[in-house]
Amino acid sequence: MKILHRNLSSAVVALATTGALVGCSGDPPASPAGPTGPAPPPPARLTVSPANGTDDARPDRPVTIRSADGTLRRVTVSAGGVDVEGSLNAARTQWTSRRPLTPDTDYRVTAVAVGRDGRTATLASTFSTLKPKDVVAATAAAPSDGETVGVGMPVVLAFDRPVYNQAEVERALRVKASRPVVGAWRWIDRQQVVYRTKEHWPAHTDVTVTAALKGVRAAKDVYGTRDLTLRFKVGDQQISTANARTHKMTVKRNGTTVRRIPVSMGKATKRAYTTTNGVHLTMEKAYHVVMDSATVGIPKGHPEYYKLDVYHAVRISNSGEFTHAAPWSVGSQGNANVSHGCVNMSPANAAWFYRFSRRGDIYKVTGTDRELEWNNGWGYWQLSWPEWREGSALD
Repeated sequence: MKILHRNLSSAVVALATTGALVGCSGDPPASPAGPTGPAPPPPARLTVSPANGTDDARPDRPVTIRSADGTLRRVTVSAGGVDVEGSLNAARTQWTSRRPLTPDTDYRVTAVAVGRDGRTATLASTFSTLKPKDVVAATAAAPSDGETVGVGMPVVLAFDRPVYNQAEVERALRVKASRPVVGAWRWIDRQQVVYRTKEHWPAHTDVTVTAALKGVRAAKDVYGTRDLTLRFKVGDQQISTANARTHKMTVKRNGTTVRRIPVSMGKATKRAYTTTNGVHLTMEKAYHVVMDSATVGIPKGHPEYYKLDVYHAVRISNSGEFTHAAPWSVGSQGNANVSHGCVNMSPANAAWFYRFSRRGDIYKVTGTDRELEWNNGWGYWQLSWPEWREGSALD
């Protein structure tokens, strides 16, 4: 409910008055008795923005309270019993709110200042923020809240409508880690932004991501109305390397080799059957997946069409590449590449790797001539750090 503003105005207290002595008509002015003293100091004068009674204040613009000829002693800006955070300048003559306000909300302002004359001035004011035509909300596409992830894990935020003021939104995104990291956001498109660290996350790091979107103007007449907080933990450093030339996969945990696995990779008779080379991340895993070649351009009726039930599958890209159990190619594993692009393992090895893997683990492929595109799945580590930072709206 909006506050009714009746006869409210910014209260500016001026406690000094001056008068003038006037002689009788026709009489000459009296001569001054002697020299006058210095003029008394003026009282403190308080002003506020948004002005008192405003009912359509933009929430992305700060509240400011200024004191002329005096210093601020106390400022309170509140809505629904919750105070707005703000700070004073060094001279204590201006108070400014720190972050955007909540849209469609009534606010009360009180301020107290002391003038150079030693007297107190007070201000009382009310205003309301505008009701936006549309609102924008963010969700964490990855990781999940509370998830334990690998050291390569990106933070992927999705927005439910296009973001045109990307710099304003990016300023509202914060990442706090229990161990020092350097990272940056990159806009994939107008509805998705991704955070990647410069180097891999340190193992056993606690991370909190905050999207302080309440009051942020994402586009014309579009504002955020709620914040998002995401917490996750980085687990052990787990890095696997599959070599298409040696047909071997080496799995390391915290720098120590824990398993060597014979594999069979893409047979490379055409580009589509070549396993992509470069730094992948494990994206998801599923005990059972139906793999239909029609989804990757090999339609039913084609000589190489297949539709298979595969087990213990771990996704490493969005172009149909998984590690998985392949009992039909055990004879080739460790010796030859015979798959359509996936990394084939024996059922026992695939089951072990399935249990071992977390989302965000590093998975490197070497020995092929088809490079993983940076935007194929989570191929973000394919970009150098300068290239990655080019996607930020702030740099």
